[in-house]
Amino acid sequence: MIDAAPEEAVFDPDNPPLEPEFWENAVFVAGGGPEAVKAALAERRRLRGPQKAPTKIPATIPLDPDVLAGLRATGKGWQTRANAALREWLQHREHS
Repeated sequence: MIDAAPEEAVFDPDNPPLEPEFWENAVFVAGGGPEAVKAALAERRRLRGPQKAPTKIPATIPLDPDVLAGLRATGKGWQTRANAALREWLQHREHS
């Protein structure tokens, strides 16, 4: 099988190569299992200190496929922009 493998990597759009930036905030833990990972993440949070902005709450909402595709098509930061649009809508609604 190794001999039959292509010389160059085959691009898979569902699994693109990782950019170096992906690893900037990675926490590497050698051995120890899930508890070691939890401890390493807790230590990183402790060292970082308090957040500058309030913590956001993850939510799952059903969206029409075209709406989600349109949001994602705006590029990186689409969730932040969607949050801002919802906030603007709420503020407009309050003043109506």
